[in-house]
Amino acid sequence: MKKDISLYLHIPFCVKKCNYCDFLSFGGCSHKDMKTYVKSLCQEIYAYKEVGSGQRVISIFIGGGTPSLLELEDMEAIFHALNRVWEIASFAEITIEANPGTVTLKNLIGYRQLGINRISFGLQSANRQELELLGRIHTYEQFVASFQWAREAGFQNINVDLMFGIPGQTLESFRHTLSKILKLKPEHISAYSLIVEEGTPFYENEAILSMVPDEDTEQKMYRHMKTMLRGYGYGQYEISNYSLKGYECEHNQVYWKCQEYLGLGLGAASYYEGYRFHNTSGYDEYLKILSDELEVSNLFSKLRHDIEEISLDKAMEEYMFLGLRMMQGVSIAEFQRRFGNTIQQIYEQAIATNVGRGLLEVEEDYLRLSEKGIWLSNQVMADFIL
Repeated sequence: MKKDISLYLHIPFCVKKCNYCDFLSFGGCSHKDMKTYVKSLCQEIYAYKEVGSGQRVISIFIGGGTPSLLELEDMEAIFHALNRVWEIASFAEITIEANPGTVTLKNLIGYRQLGINRISFGLQSANRQELELLGRIHTYEQFVASFQWAREAGFQNINVDLMFGIPGQTLESFRHTLSKILKLKPEHISAYSLIVEEGTPFYENEAILSMVPDEDTEQKMYRHMKTMLRGYGYGQYEISNYSLKGYECEHNQVYWKCQEYLGLGLGAASYYEGYRFHNTSGYDEYLKILSDELEVSNLFSKLRHDIEEISLDKAMEEYMFLGLRMMQGVSIAEFQRRFGNTIQQIYEQAIATNVGRGLLEVEEDYLRLSEKGIWLSNQVMADFIL
């Protein structure tokens, strides 16, 4: 019987970096650069041929960057390599991230023919001024065209990424964005509060920082969004994610449930056989390693950085602070099955304190955040670090 595994593929190219982005990505690359990278990525995929023969892939997420910048023939090369190395389950969820304005109907049809069955559009806002301030390359009208092409190509599982807490954003402008998106009826909506990260253009701009909505306004946006989405049939199944019934993102749940996955490509992270590690983040180094004639073991030893064996304490911590992101919470029985101790034995004080504060609640087999606890989730999760 083959072992189930999930894959993440990183495509680091963008037309340009957004003003808030601290992801491993960069703009201004040529199609020649992209083809060189794809060749290296395929070489990395082929390096897994021996272990891949004993595995079945249950989800794939192609992220970035902007994977939709690749030419269709490059995406075809990637899938040719994947299919030669792994058995991809017939039910596998296969997601590609796309920026509005970087897709064509032809490419979207090509994606579907490759087996890609879920697409995630990075919209962030339907407001022109907010998009320009964020440094997005697209308009709302381009997003609508891309969305409609995806439907025409046969995509029946579409996610839209939204952002709240944008500098200058108001409750009314956020509600306007939500109203427009809900009319399109995507199956899934991810909505994140903007976090201004060090090293981004936003972080260096005091005028921009002064425009960030205060915490009270952000809370109002969040609560209004939850109410509005619930009214349209979207269930919140994770702190920042909402879906129609049956369209929860399978791949992201792999992360939140601490299941195994392999990261392929520049800087991609993995959780595999009790270890966490990531590929080198140096672009030139990545290309050189994959171009050298190396034995597989030597290739991985050069490619993988910050290899950490996950101790029992660390595994329990991750199970708690990742699992508590889900509205279902963490399974008390599954905790004992995995770790050989009851959750109360390990976290009696943390549970009692946060239940007493009204931030956690216990129902049957699950420990989960309360409505109040969701907004203070970082504070709660810190109590579960051993």
